[in-house]
Amino acid sequence: MYINDIHILIYVLIGIVGLIVGQFIDWCNKRLPEYKKVLSKEFFTEYIKHFKPNYLLMVITSICYLGLVYTFNISIDLFKYMILVPMLISAFYIDLKLQIIPNRLTLTIFETGLIFTFLNAALNLNLGITVFTNNILGMLVGGGIFLLITVIGGIIAGKEAMGFGDVKLMGALGLFLGWEKIIIVSVMSFLLAAIISIIILIFRKKQFDDYIPFGPFIVISTLITIFVPYGLLEFILLKIFTLGMYNKSIN
Repeated sequence: MYINDIHILIYVLIGIVGLIVGQFIDWCNKRLPEYKKVLSKEFFTEYIKHFKPNYLLMVITSICYLGLVYTFNISIDLFKYMILVPMLISAFYIDLKLQIIPNRLTLTIFETGLIFTFLNAALNLNLGITVFTNNILGMLVGGGIFLLITVIGGIIAGKEAMGFGDVKLMGALGLFLGWEKIIIVSVMSFLLAAIISIIILIFRKKQFDDYIPFGPFIVISTLITIFVPYGLLEFILLKIFTLGMYNKSIN
């Protein structure tokens, strides 16, 4: 039996890998905020010894992996995003809980993105320079937009408007997504943040000046950008920001 030209056994295998990776994310979430090594003997002497499954992370990761297989088939993009998605889930969890994005996590995303940038450029002989340029511009645009907002917001508000962890995360993600998609991520992040912030304020869960971590919005927007075609996202956002007046068909 095949689904989208991929044998169902491949889906089963990738799904099982997702379950294992999801549990490993739980370990990373405990170690990274404490600036401790993820690959260490404590994983076997402490974590495995007192093993307690985190079913939520396991299921979420497994579902994401199955979606990646369906979306990208067996390709370099599949393996690229199979590495990125667990790091995104970890960033979401840690920033939501502790309001930080560990530098080691961001640096790993950056290093991985750089490796795949060179790999993609090498494998696409005819478009190598274009691919490389697109990803490097993605890094500069993603980090630059958020750095500019942080600096200007700090001047206007007199306090940090956005954490530098968000700036570094966006720069690293730009290497994966390229400049066009990282702009979509930026726009969607602020749109989601605005909607959720309004909902929170309406229900009086937080005061107006309380800190709301921005990392989760970046993560959600990135995942949407990975799974939803660029043309469709562009069309939807233009519809929203033109109040429905944008009528050009989806590419």
